[in-house]
Amino acid sequence: MSRYEKFDTSKLSLLPLEQRKHDMHLDDVLALDAGSGYASKELATVADRITTACEKGKPVILMMGAHVIKAGLARFVIDMMERGLITHVGMNGACTIHDFELALIGGTTESVARYIQEGQFGLWNETGRINQIVNAGATEGLGYGEAVGKAIHDENFPNREISILAAGHRLKIPCTVHIGIGYDIIHEHPNFDGAATGQASHTDFLIFTKTMESLEGGVFLNYGTAVMGPEVYLKALSMVRNTARRDGRSIKLFTSALFDIAPLRGDIHVTPGKDNPQYYFRPWKTVLVRTVADGGESYYIEGDHKETMPALHKLLT
Repeated sequence: MSRYEKFDTSKLSLLPLEQRKHDMHLDDVLALDAGSGYASKELATVADRITTACEKGKPVILMMGAHVIKAGLARFVIDMMERGLITHVGMNGACTIHDFELALIGGTTESVARYIQEGQFGLWNETGRINQIVNAGATEGLGYGEAVGKAIHDENFPNREISILAAGHRLKIPCTVHIGIGYDIIHEHPNFDGAATGQASHTDFLIFTKTMESLEGGVFLNYGTAVMGPEVYLKALSMVRNTARRDGRSIKLFTSALFDIAPLRGDIHVTPGKDNPQYYFRPWKTVLVRTVADGGESYYIEGDHKETMPALHKLLT
């Protein structure tokens, strides 16, 4: 046992979601005909690589941060999944929360500035049910994303048609969730089980890594995740290259694309020097340089997700 005292979560007061003011609602989820004037040579090339990968039966992996959902882009992700243009979705824990809340009540995203002052930030009853779902799923050997997606789908949540996780369950497309304990509001809750959550997310990491085994000739899209996405991708790629080498294979001829708003200046195919603050922007050195240095190709798409994803979707239509 630890020599240190622990916080007693049983003393916490949770409130129902109906008492929370939401910054995002169903009306903020964009329709598929939402226009975008965004265009770039790099984006057109990425779209071409996705089409080619799909024609050859190669994976197209979308690793995304929660802002993709908060920007109202769930329908675009789901449509690309339905058409076989995305074959694996990786996400962080925050994605799960926004996906779950939108599907359940049609609202998500609380004001951190407001609720942290009240000591109520993140402490909402219904959202904590994700913990119960993951805990139960872990005992059955399910991954985090599979367990939550199955629950949203099978329980017929009122707005499940805009749930990426439910779409993954319906379409049999893996949606993996890669969490860090303490990152997400549901980790505050008394029903949070770190062991079960860790087991479920580890299962998802291994599912993600299995997909990465087939990345040769495929596409990896890193959409708005500056730490989780590059780090999970990097470790999984090392694992599959390790076993591929043993089998006399290689995983190096694939396309990676980074979608972000950060202004990257200079040659994006060269890692910035350590005296440059952008050296510490992990996606640059990981997604654009190091992992494709032996034969792959990489592209940077700079812009607001609300512009770049509809534009990519249109190119693939």
